[in-house]
This record gives sequence, C-alpha cells and structure tokens, in this order.
Amino acid sequence: MKRVLILGATSNISRYLIPKLIHQDVFLTLFARHGQQRLTALVAKPHTHVMSGNWNNLADLEQAVSNQDIVYLATGQFIQANRNVVTAMKSQRVSRLIVASELGIENEVPGKFGQWNRKMMGNNQNLIDAAEVIKQSDLNYTLMRMAWLYDAPDNEHYELIPAGQPFRDTQLTRQAAAAFVADVVKNPKLAAHQSIGIAEPNTQWDKPSFY
Repeated sequence: MKRVLILGATSNISRYLIPKLIHQDVFLTLFARHGQQRLTALVAKPHTHVMSGNWNNLADLEQAVSNQDIVYLATGQFIQANRNVVTAMKSQRVSRLIVASELGIENEVPGKFGQWNRKMMGNNQNLIDAAEVIKQSDLNYTLMRMAWLYDAPDNEHYELIPAGQPFRDTQLTRQAAAAFVADVVKNPKLAAHQSIGIAEPNTQWDKPSFY
C-alpha cells in the first residue's frame, strides 16, 4: 500500500484531494496545525492517520515524513518552510515531492494576461525564492505552477504546460488541481523532476472569468 503524506491537510485543495486519495490504495497521513481538532471527521477513517504539527518544527516534519512514499506540500510559498520540508525528506530518505505554487514565477505569462497577472501578484520574489528551494533540492519534485484558482463542482479539466512554454490559460478549479495531484500519486512518473504549469484548457483570456 502506497504511503502518502499531505502537509497542509486543511487547505482548500486538500479538502478535494483527501476523498480522492481515500479511494485509492494508499495509507494517508494528514498533517496540519491542530489537525486532530480540525479534521475530526477523518480521525477514525481506515488507512488514515491525522497528525497535529507545525511545518516550522523540524522534529514534527521528520516524524510525519518517516516511511512515506510521496509528500504533497499544499503551499510552497514560504522559503523557510520549504527548506524544512526538504531537510526532513532528505533525512528520512524520502524523495517524491509535489508542491503547490503559482504561475508567474518563471516570467512565463505573456500578453495582456501577463500584464494583469503581474499587477495582481505584485512583488513575487518570495515565491520565486521559495520555488528555487524546491528546484535546487535534488528531490524528485513536481512544482505545480497553478493558474488562478476557483471552485466548480465536476470540473476537473486540466492541461499541463512544460517549463519554458508560454502560460496563456488564466484559471483552474481546485477540483482539477486535486485531480492532478491524485493522478501523480497514482503514477509518480507523471511530471517528475519538473516545474509544470497547470491550467484549465480553453481559458486564454485577458484575465480569469471570475474577475
């Protein structure tokens, strides 16, 4: 049985991802600040372990990462947190990592959408630096550069945009982001060792439809 750790199990994407993974052949570890109080409905689920912890505490991370096959980091925005995750994974000899990040960190968004995105994002140097921690880690990472997120039940459509290619599609459902992570768990070779753009197809507009 594959062992999967979600760091940030109370995030907006994780709430769609968790039910998908529960139905896969995985043992799921859910890690969050006050996780046992916030994820009470999942504490008694079979093949599921809920942990309370802080990803700024290396001991908490090492305990969570131990014996895992795949780690999903629900937000890759924080430089020191990323460093801690990388350190914990290396110390526990776990290599497969999926990290949620944002578009625009590779100057890959062209045209009017790119202008709008840069205006909305402002100074994103911290996101760039946090992503570099993952890229330079020597782990088998998938860095998800996600389009602007929204919720839409039953819309799990996504396309992948390789690094170096223009990122033109504007939006992505959280349900689709969760579906992609579940697909990587099912097939860990998918987007391995890659920074990958992920967006909803046919949304090449000047800005997302919900703005």
